[in-house]
Amino acid sequence: MMPEKIKTKKQIVSVIWKVVFFIVVMSFTLNAQNPIIQTKYTADPAPMVYKDTVFLYTSHDEDDAFGFKMQNWLLYTSTDMVNWTDHGVVASLKDFKWVPYDNGAWAPQCIYRNGKFYLYCPMPDGAGIGVLVSNSPYGPFIDPIGKPLIKNGPQDIDPTVLIDDDGQAYLYWGNPNFYYVKLNEDMVSYSGEIVKDTSKPANYQEGPWVWKRNGHYYLAYASTCCPEGIGYAMSNSPSGPWEYKGMIMEGDQRSNGNHPGIIDYKGNSYVFGFNYAILKKNMSKHYERRSICADRIIYNTDGTIQKLPFWSTAGVKQLEHVNPYNHVEAETMAFSEGLKTELVTEWERNISWDKGKKIADRLIVTSIHNGDYFKVQGVDFSKGAAFVEVSVASLNGGKIEIHTDNINGSILGTINVNTSGEGDIWKTITTPVNNIKGVHDLFFVFRGEKDLFNFDWWRFTK
Repeated sequence: MMPEKIKTKKQIVSVIWKVVFFIVVMSFTLNAQNPIIQTKYTADPAPMVYKDTVFLYTSHDEDDAFGFKMQNWLLYTSTDMVNWTDHGVVASLKDFKWVPYDNGAWAPQCIYRNGKFYLYCPMPDGAGIGVLVSNSPYGPFIDPIGKPLIKNGPQDIDPTVLIDDDGQAYLYWGNPNFYYVKLNEDMVSYSGEIVKDTSKPANYQEGPWVWKRNGHYYLAYASTCCPEGIGYAMSNSPSGPWEYKGMIMEGDQRSNGNHPGIIDYKGNSYVFGFNYAILKKNMSKHYERRSICADRIIYNTDGTIQKLPFWSTAGVKQLEHVNPYNHVEAETMAFSEGLKTELVTEWERNISWDKGKKIADRLIVTSIHNGDYFKVQGVDFSKGAAFVEVSVASLNGGKIEIHTDNINGSILGTINVNTSGEGDIWKTITTPVNNIKGVHDLFFVFRGEKDLFNFDWWRFTK
């Protein structure tokens, strides 16, 4: 029977629309994979495929940013394109001793050559483009030259790098003009003059990304303004001329800017960019707090790229399953609500409970409150399960409910964190779980009254 207060057809329709809106919002919350990172604001994606892993280097908008507040660069990795592992800050403006700024860590790109990894980073206010080098894609990165690699003026932003089949490397950059230079084999110096490319394609704004595929050279970029979409051009040469081919994605009011990163990985092709979905979900005003998205792209037989709609909510398909019998970092997730990640130091305690020697740095999931959760997609329980182990450091205690397949799905097990006030003392808790077979999504849902605990890793055992 209809409630007394709903008397007209208009009111009934209004109630129906409210219900539909609620269902849509819940569907987005539980099924969304875009944006792919939710614990921090990220922008300017720079994906790199190394061995069997995607390394995603990003710029980072601080949580309290109003304009551009960007102090460091972050790293995420994935082997399935759905679950991303946070590795925290990989480099910062402080790594460049010649940079007098603490804000302006803009769009980077990392590339591998001859056993080393080179991270190209633009600086604010015309300070130039710097380069860092490391023996590992995870860092640490150091500045090998102690000065700008490129210092050509205020247009020195958004570097992108291509190593051609003949071994010649090129560095491209620029807003609103487009520049390139030939890098030497050491990747930290260049030969010849800086070239201002006069074949800059239609509606080029900034954010170039250059790559080669099947003999074609491609230049993708933030196109038109504003909002910015992603346009692209093609060439028969790494030095152009560039012929405009169209839009990979039209601009949309849901994202004032954009910045492409494009890779081939495990037989598929992907484009990365960003929108403001998480900001707009939480705030009515617009600030520069962006969130990276990814979608699959399709090439036509002539090498051109099929146009995409704006960033999908669903994102991309999972490429492989998660092994739950391995040690899985808690900061590996497909989606989350309310959580943050943070690098903390574990100390050895002596009898007086003073800090002893440093044991390790841990990147952990923190800011955990009642109702917060994260999702791990596509977990393969081929061996079944009898127990789950978790590593936590309790603040006020609480529970972890592990639900299967959706946030309100069957409870696989409940971990009780009964201690409190332990702060940075990490304990492993082992709890029985219901036996399970097959591939399932896992939702780690947190219950309690206050700041609950910090979460480091989990693992299932048989």
